Amino acid sequence: MPAEPVRPPVSLRALALATHPGPTVAVTVVATLLALAAGVPGGRAVLVCAAVLAGQASIGWSNDWLDADRDRAVARSDKPVVQGAVVPEVLRTLALGSAAAAVVLSLSLGVVPGLLLLVLVVSGWAYNAGLKRTAASVLPYVTGFGALPAGVVAAAPGAPAAPWWLVAAGAALGAAAHLANVAPDLEDDLATGVRGLPHRLGARLSAAAGAVVLGGASLVLVLGPAGPPTATGWVGLALAVPAVLAAALAGTARFRRLAFPAVMLLTVLDVVLLLAGGAAVS
Repeated sequence: MPAEPVRPPVSLRALALATHPGPTVAVTVVATLLALAAGVPGGRAVLVCAAVLAGQASIGWSNDWLDADRDRAVARSDKPVVQGAVVPEVLRTLALGSAAAAVVLSLSLGVVPGLLLLVLVVSGWAYNAGLKRTAASVLPYVTGFGALPAGVVAAAPGAPAAPWWLVAAGAALGAAAHLANVAPDLEDDLATGVRGLPHRLGARLSAAAGAVVLGGASLVLVLGPAGPPTATGWVGLALAVPAVLAAALAGTARFRRLAFPAVMLLTVLDVVLLLAGGAAVS
């Protein structure tokens, strides 16, 4: 009888890398900080953190599972599957399990906040499953990151709906994140049949659009809250300048990999400054 293929031992490092730890941690931190800013009690804030973390992990694992053949075709050596550190079947099991955990954790916060938080999870899975190949590739980012702050604010007992400017800024930051995240892999994506919105726009126009949207999101976060902008708001705008420049430079091969970390860092800093400035997010 032929011997069964030997599977490589699964390392925790490989599993962690397959979650796409940068965006997973950034989104989870942002959601947790927003929960605290919205007055979500400690125990429920921890639950928000766990729900978002489970959802983000499921999105990352599903991405590396569904894209395993594409990543091998273009020799993505940064991917654990391509390195042989983990097999797609393991990632599939983890992705489905963490998605189920995200459903349970999110709905334990209540129907409204739970469903809003799950919009981000569903959006991420829809992107991985095929929307990334279409002109509507930005849609999951806009809907998912627009729904995230609404879900977090709704988790606060008796909280009103999230303010419009917070939802609008979340949606805009999501769009900017998509345009920046795709930039380093445009050629590899095209070689494997992926033609999302950034691919159709081209590297330079996509980068310019990302910079404009990112700058707009920062303006909304500063000018949207009631009353005149605070000192911390102006600090936030100043910090947005290098991030916007990094997003604009994503159209050049040399600087493509700077844009996405800049967008993620700016998003976290914006939320920190919202907290410091005392803006009412609920």
